[in-house]
Amino acid sequence: MKIKGLINEREQTRTEAIDEITAKWGNMQSVIGPTILVPYTNQRSQSNAECATFLPESLKITGKIKTQLRYRGIFEIPVYQMALVLTGSFSRPDLSEWTTDLDNVLWDQAYLFLQVSDARGMTKSPTLTWNGKTLDCLPNIGEFEIGRQGIHVKLKDHLDAQRFDFSISLDLNGSIGAFFAPLGRDTEVQINSDWPSPSFQGAWLPTNRSVNAKGFDATWNIPFLSRNFQQNWKSRSDLDKAVSASLFGVDMILPVDHYGMAQRSVKYQFLFLVLTFATLWLLEVLIKVRVHPMQYLFIGASMCLFYLLELSLAEHCGFIFAYAIASAAIIVLVTSYSAAVLKTKKRAAIIGSVVTLLYIYLYVLLMIQDYSLLVGSMGLLAVLATIMFSTRNLDWYSLTDRAGIKSFVNKEPDITPPDAPHDNKAVKSLIDKP
Repeated sequence: MKIKGLINEREQTRTEAIDEITAKWGNMQSVIGPTILVPYTNQRSQSNAECATFLPESLKITGKIKTQLRYRGIFEIPVYQMALVLTGSFSRPDLSEWTTDLDNVLWDQAYLFLQVSDARGMTKSPTLTWNGKTLDCLPNIGEFEIGRQGIHVKLKDHLDAQRFDFSISLDLNGSIGAFFAPLGRDTEVQINSDWPSPSFQGAWLPTNRSVNAKGFDATWNIPFLSRNFQQNWKSRSDLDKAVSASLFGVDMILPVDHYGMAQRSVKYQFLFLVLTFATLWLLEVLIKVRVHPMQYLFIGASMCLFYLLELSLAEHCGFIFAYAIASAAIIVLVTSYSAAVLKTKKRAAIIGSVVTLLYIYLYVLLMIQDYSLLVGSMGLLAVLATIMFSTRNLDWYSLTDRAGIKSFVNKEPDITPPDAPHDNKAVKSLIDKP
């Protein structure tokens, strides 16, 4: 339990290091939009104004993500620079569903909004091309998007057509992952990155993807019929949860989480001790050599030390090298000590071979997580079969006799009076005397 607590403590320390780096560089980024927001009122009163939100007819997002590793002490954290280009088109907003008087529509207050989860990560001023015109982007101070980070663009005098083509360039710093929302009637997202171990997450997996040692390419194609919200809504409609649930994207995970692997390996600690002690006990029984409980304790302590070595080394040289070094050290230690305990190198080699097989077996279990239950149960069956086969001809009663139990049970009672002389002839004459 203390080893598990230590692993949790080190993992928490790493989490704090990640938070410290991402707070300065940029957190996980979610890009939601763009959308057009058009205020309207029935009484021409700003205090009674509502807002209609309109989504694009088509939305295409192309992005290139360049990753790098940042360090805080011994901990490494993946961060990235992402260059996005969002293109697509809007139809002219139609508010006839909510108001029949077009004079109630506040066209001069309409604006385009692009939500970015961590606006601090923007490294350049975004640019918007709207029907061939370049418009200025402003920080989010939209009346109907209070509390949300991002950018907005005033569309006053720019909503007099039936169709609006747009293009937005956006450069972001982020970390851990990048996610997007399928706000277009037809949404296409293409991401290229140099990160070799992506983890695709969210409501949709890529339609096409390619992953290799140089990075990955992924494409998502999402029609609006597969999402759980409409193409336009009023500001009072609470669709935040539906939009958040529709996010999809990729996590930039490290190839091997050594804390997670350490947690999994500790789960087999008791099994390792039992199997090692069982091997010692079999040798004690079969070759009639005595092993003191303190010697069992020393061997058990050395095997528990493996998990501490594995964790401490993994923080510096990676999990695979840490596992190899820690297991080799414990194998040498246990084998050398067993040579002194069991009196011969041949017997110690048996213990060393068993411990080596155990560590190989554990490594296989850690690497094939999906099949660990199957491999684990078959391994236990093999161990039990080996023990049963090795002891099939063993006379278990002879073990109790050797311990003095059987002789004590079969011993004839002593009928000699306490004060009687202990000379056998004298006792016999007393018994035979009429």
